[in-house]
Amino acid sequence: MKIAVTGGSGKLGRTVVAVLRQVGHDVVNLDLTGQRWSGFVQVDLTNYGEVIDALFGENDPSAGPNQATRPAYDALVHLAAIPAPGILSDVATFHNNILSTFNVFQAARRAGIRNIVYASSETTLGLPFDVPPPYIPVDEEYPARPESMYSLVKHLEEQMAIELVRWDPTLKIIALRFSNVMDPEDYAAFPAFDADASLRKWNLWGYIDGRDGAQAVLKALELDTTGFDRFIIAAADTVMSRSNAELVAEIFPDVPVTRELGEHDTLLSIDKARRVLGYDPQHSWR
Repeated sequence: MKIAVTGGSGKLGRTVVAVLRQVGHDVVNLDLTGQRWSGFVQVDLTNYGEVIDALFGENDPSAGPNQATRPAYDALVHLAAIPAPGILSDVATFHNNILSTFNVFQAARRAGIRNIVYASSETTLGLPFDVPPPYIPVDEEYPARPESMYSLVKHLEEQMAIELVRWDPTLKIIALRFSNVMDPEDYAAFPAFDADASLRKWNLWGYIDGRDGAQAVLKALELDTTGFDRFIIAAADTVMSRSNAELVAEIFPDVPVTRELGEHDTLLSIDKARRVLGYDPQHSWR
């Protein structure tokens, strides 16, 4: 496929672009930063004109000088965003992220792209769980519980996607609720988490290896479906050496536990992603 990836220069985006190219897809990175002539087009995603121009391929770097091309994209992966709460002000986070996603979704529709996969977030589950989750492991079955401006945008993006696919029954939009993205070099810090269970309780001690995040993107792109769906994407285990039974008893003693937790199995349920997408995480800090 010819695939546009927004935010392809970011932490997850770099791995996604690499993995999609490794399996033979033609990928163009739409971002504010990147390397010229490497399948990169500099685009301000808050500017609708730039977005729609890029998705129609007017600045496709695969074209030689003075060659006007208008390639069609088969799919879009939208990863670009201010990636977490607290980096910029609430207002800046809201304005940037909601406008960028609207522009990308709308431009994709206008350009005839019907296969859209994008980064939602584990934060829609109620992070940082100062109000405890309704049950453990958490899954996609309870309503979103945004507790930050960043998370509110992610929730609104999902609601926007639901309406867009209702308007257009040929459209597919898949939201991947990624956990905290990690690269292998980040794993050296993990053993220190054991000393204080509260340090990582904010996402139920979850994470996602960027390579498995890219696998989930690929699986979602390949899924033959229409409409909207959402999936939690996490590693198969937690960031902790301490057992789940010990962690839950200490931090969330009154939260119902709906099944056997396993000693270190993720408490961000990936059952739906395994069942529907065929997602199968291969990487662990252990």
